[in-house]
Amino acid sequence: MAKGKQIDHASKFTQTLEASAQLPGVRIDRSAYLRSSLKRYCTDEQIECAVATTPAAANVPADVISAIANTAIKYETSKATALSVAAGLPGGWAIAGTVPADLAQYFGHVLRIAQKLAYIYSWPDLFGEDGDGIDDATEGILTLFVGVMFGVVAAQGGVAKIAALMSGQVVKKLPQKALTKGVLYPVVKKVAAYLGVRMTKQIYAGIAAKAVPVAGAVFSGGLTYATFRPMAYRLDKHLASLALTKPGHQVPTPTPRTTSETEQGPTGRTPNDTEMASASRSQTQTAE
Repeated sequence: MAKGKQIDHASKFTQTLEASAQLPGVRIDRSAYLRSSLKRYCTDEQIECAVATTPAAANVPADVISAIANTAIKYETSKATALSVAAGLPGGWAIAGTVPADLAQYFGHVLRIAQKLAYIYSWPDLFGEDGDGIDDATEGILTLFVGVMFGVVAAQGGVAKIAALMSGQVVKKLPQKALTKGVLYPVVKKVAAYLGVRMTKQIYAGIAAKAVPVAGAVFSGGLTYATFRPMAYRLDKHLASLALTKPGHQVPTPTPRTTSETEQGPTGRTPNDTEMASASRSQTQTAE
């Protein structure tokens, strides 16, 4: 029975995540965001390097990254708070499919700040080029990001493992297999179930608050500001702690082998004259 409830809660959160991702303005264009955010601090060459690779590989200073992250958090917090006040007024509780519209919009801002922080902290584009829904890997990493924002320890570990997997990639991309079939998939499902429970409580709290119209609007706005901002900074702190985000981080290039190394045999030593002569006779016999 407990297992059935867990699956139900996970599906509720996933449904909300998918509905929120489809709202206009929720998806952040990675290239455009990096260019607009870095233009005050970096040269054109450095900006294009950050877009083509990552801000870390482009050696964008840590204080610049932090300043951009702070600006993004303040902006999204103000937008989410204003939205919450409006939604707390009578008539503000519309329905988007089976997901309450204001809940979907709230999580829309959660996804916006998650994307902004991910991109400035050197994560790859989270959404594909097509606009048709989100794939399983994107759904998985967004679930983990939201889990970090809600203080789920398992989500923090999951994000750290994904970052470690991407650290060795030349072209950074989400590890599809790890998020959809590998060891991290159960973690994603567990985090989704926990978030589904939290989300259900939030719905009932919202309904109760709207029983008193004006007070409900003020309560909703104040509650959003009190929760959204620290949640965003929680994700900010975690992403900033990962090696993937450190200025100068890039995939190590293989060290070219020297002439002496290429002449060494399988044991790591240089063949003696007898071994060289034997190898030469073997090659001659093969040719004949």
